[in-house]
Amino acid sequence: MSTLHVISHSPFGDNRLNSCLRLLGSKDGLLLCGDAVYALQAASAPLASLHASNLQGRLFALEEDLQARAINTDDGVQAIDYPAFVALSLDYDKVNTWL
Repeated sequence: MSTLHVISHSPFGDNRLNSCLRLLGSKDGLLLCGDAVYALQAASAPLASLHASNLQGRLFALEEDLQARAINTDDGVQAIDYPAFVALSLDYDKVNTWL
């Protein structure tokens, strides 16, 4: 069963991102939104953790939140809008929001 994990909290305030990365299955996806997109800052420890997790094709970020925080992504991140988020949620068996 595949799960889309959604994180909206900054990776610098707690360990939600690291906990999520430890639990990700090979078919799971990860969507960063809100302050969680700070994990994509160049040369940051959270970005290194994301790269080490081998999420090719399964790492997403909300474009609106990237723009609001002036964060650029690399090739390993797919920036998506809200309609694409809805469509993405239908591609997975379930959605888990890390509150």
